[in-house]
Amino acid sequence: MRSVRARTTLGATAVVAGALVAIGLAVVLLLRSDLAGRTDLQAEVTAREIAAQIAGGTAPARLDLPDADEHPVQVVDAAGRVRAADDDLRSVGGFTVRPAPRGAAPAGESEDGEDDDDDDGGPPPSGQVSTDAEFVTGTATVEGGRGDYRFAVVRASTPDGETFAVYAGTSLATTRQAVGTVVRAMLVGLPVLLVVVAGVTWLVTRRALRPVEAIRAELAAITSSGDLTRRVPVPGSRDEVAGLAATTNATLAALEESVARQRGFVADASHELRSPIASLRTQLEVAAAHPELLDLDGAVDDVVRLQHLAADLLLLARLDAGDRPPEASPVELADLVRDETARREAAAGGERGGEGKGGDGGGRVTFRTDVDASPLVAGPRGRIERVLGNLLDNARRHADTVVLVTLRERGGEAVLTVADDGPGVPAAERERIFERFVRLDDARARDEGGAGLGLAIARDLVKAQGGTLAVGEAPAGGALFEVRLPVRGATDSRRTENT
Repeated sequence: MRSVRARTTLGATAVVAGALVAIGLAVVLLLRSDLAGRTDLQAEVTAREIAAQIAGGTAPARLDLPDADEHPVQVVDAAGRVRAADDDLRSVGGFTVRPAPRGAAPAGESEDGEDDDDDDGGPPPSGQVSTDAEFVTGTATVEGGRGDYRFAVVRASTPDGETFAVYAGTSLATTRQAVGTVVRAMLVGLPVLLVVVAGVTWLVTRRALRPVEAIRAELAAITSSGDLTRRVPVPGSRDEVAGLAATTNATLAALEESVARQRGFVADASHELRSPIASLRTQLEVAAAHPELLDLDGAVDDVVRLQHLAADLLLLARLDAGDRPPEASPVELADLVRDETARREAAAGGERGGEGKGGDGGGRVTFRTDVDASPLVAGPRGRIERVLGNLLDNARRHADTVVLVTLRERGGEAVLTVADDGPGVPAAERERIFERFVRLDDARARDEGGAGLGLAIARDLVKAQGGTLAVGEAPAGGALFEVRLPVRGATDSRRTENT
């Protein structure tokens, strides 16, 4: 059974049926017990009334006996002889009952195997009634009609010391009729009540699941049409279904944004790849027609640019897919900072030695370091090195004279900053520069062929390491990029400056 509504209805009906059956059994048992107690009480009251007359000295022949139709009574002496009984009472428990003259035969045993005489451990004192009463279920025939009765047996002694046992019965027909009526009413009412419960549960469940069906239908339509701008209906109730619809819409919005970003990324990547490929094709076609005009250096530069761009795109794809490198040894940031800045300082010095001017047209850019700690961060080293390298290359392209790299350890985090004295980043653009293929106008004018992926890759790598990357304003007026990474350990703290 696949329908949630059907399963809910069946489950609710089964639970209610089980509860009603249990309650019905309890009611019937309690009713039967109560009626049985009342029957015993009536029989005992009747027996004690007759026993009280005997204890008062009334002869058995003169006893005031009740109507046998209501309470059949017989009085038996110690020898088991019936000494008194109603004229309409013909038998009790299989006995033939008649007004017995003195010397009549003993009555014997009843059909249920219990003796009719007094066997309660001894007669009561003269002129008294026994405090205990015995109860037995038997049959009695009154005016030709036979029925089941509940008998109470009470013993009494006359003032002369003669002992008698008084048998007084109460019909069980009323008790059994009452219990039967209740059972029949339950058997009739239980199915009707279960049908009502099932119907109400079915209707209520259908009403409750109607918004879910609307959500399902809309999602199916979105899937078939591919239109991610559509949203599922949100019911007005503030329940779990409304929460589900709101979460579904949020998921659709995130999916729409992700698809839009992916499409934009593909378009931007295609645009960035087209230029070097077109340039390389042109050079090859010219070389094919005029080999003496082949610009080999330019072709190599275009191939290198394509290689770098393809590597960057592959890295971003892996990061988007949640790729995590295998666990590597912790990286000591202090050594990494010194190595990367020294390498770029040496490269910058070589360029200045040959040209006297930087590749961006400005004067020589100097790299300075201010290392005040040596924290250890999670590896692998290649990714941390890529982050620092991208930030240093970005700072070198935009700095006028100096790039300052600082390293601190604060509150269990390694704080790495890269600052330059260039034009800086406007406050409105400080988040936008981390988007892929984004280059500000000033960066486009001074860029050396970058595709606008360096800062995006740096931030994604830092996030993958559990850190943050943000940009602000440097003391010298340029841009200040701050990287925060969780510290895994620290070695000796020391301060080193390189100018």
